[in-house]
Amino acid sequence: MMNKYKEIDDQYIAHCYARFPICIKSGQGAYVFDTEGKKYLDFTAGIGVNGLGYAYQPWVQAVQKQAANLAHISNLFYNEPVLELAQKLVKRTGMSRVFFQNSGAESNEGAIKVAHKYANDTYHGQRNEILTLVNSFHGRTMETLVATGQDVFHQKFDPFPTGFDYVVANSIESLEAKVNEHTEAIMMEMVQGEGGVNALDPAFVQKVQEICDAKDILLIIDEVQTGIGRTGTFFAYEQYGIHPDIVSFAKGIANGIPMGGVLLSEKVKDVINYGDHGSTFAGNPLAAAAANVVMDTMTPTFLEEVKEKGQLIKTSIEKMPHVKSVTGLGMMIGVELDGLDAKEVLAKCRDKGVLFLTAKTKIRMLPPLIMTTSEIQEGMKVLQSVLEEM
Repeated sequence: MMNKYKEIDDQYIAHCYARFPICIKSGQGAYVFDTEGKKYLDFTAGIGVNGLGYAYQPWVQAVQKQAANLAHISNLFYNEPVLELAQKLVKRTGMSRVFFQNSGAESNEGAIKVAHKYANDTYHGQRNEILTLVNSFHGRTMETLVATGQDVFHQKFDPFPTGFDYVVANSIESLEAKVNEHTEAIMMEMVQGEGGVNALDPAFVQKVQEICDAKDILLIIDEVQTGIGRTGTFFAYEQYGIHPDIVSFAKGIANGIPMGGVLLSEKVKDVINYGDHGSTFAGNPLAAAAANVVMDTMTPTFLEEVKEKGQLIKTSIEKMPHVKSVTGLGMMIGVELDGLDAKEVLAKCRDKGVLFLTAKTKIRMLPPLIMTTSEIQEGMKVLQSVLEEM
């Protein structure tokens, strides 16, 4: 059957993704099942999306109920689920307003648009540059591609938008050299996910905040992959003691239904006005109903358990052969190996029923946040056995 699936994919679907040789049919908790009935313990969670795992019953019931009632209505009308969600997000974060999108890239585009408009409204064209970090990843739309600080993504799609430059992550010297009178915003991830699961240094982050405060430069935090409990706090920036002006989010917010958004601080809450931005599907009732379940699940106890389970994973991996370092925060983890090919390790683990990801040359783990201690131990046992064999 796998050959049949591959043939259909090759013939009818544009080749954007090189897929693993598995066709997933269903999921339950932290496990997924393929069309042959094989069971896999999933440390990928849809690339960090399914924080509540698969078939989480409160989520299933909320989605079913909302789908039977009203799945979509345009933003020309109010809908109750999105109004409820907006209140929860704003009150939870201490931000002032939010607008919704459908993906991480769209959310980052929205954040960039807010920064551009603030700069034009306030500085009348004198500020027109956003600084991001070398090794960052912000999306695959044209502007978020340029915002991404990796040359590998800047090939064959030009002409690109202008107005971006790149600071070496954790280098205060590089930061101070790049900031100038044209800088309108600094945009960064607290943990560079696609860039290798590298957490930023707190001293560097504090320096960014200090410069932004002193020079009225907007601070944009990209929480697309790090947000919604992934690192053990609702947003990762909470662990750095900063106060961003704009926060983008997506992935885990609706546990598998496409959704994203942009949170705005008091400074920029009125920058976007009627007609400045829009999206047909953004904030639809179905996605919002799903997101409300996610929000209600992110209790202090739940988030503390995420930290504890993340530490369990790290402690387990650090003892394994061929492991040079373990990076990340919470249940967002990267594993640097001593010369082994991470893709080969993944393939052997997959054969044994455990799924992992890669980030550059590292093994990357973004498991469902509801994964249990015993399930983590099961996955770590398989990974250790593979590393011992290699």
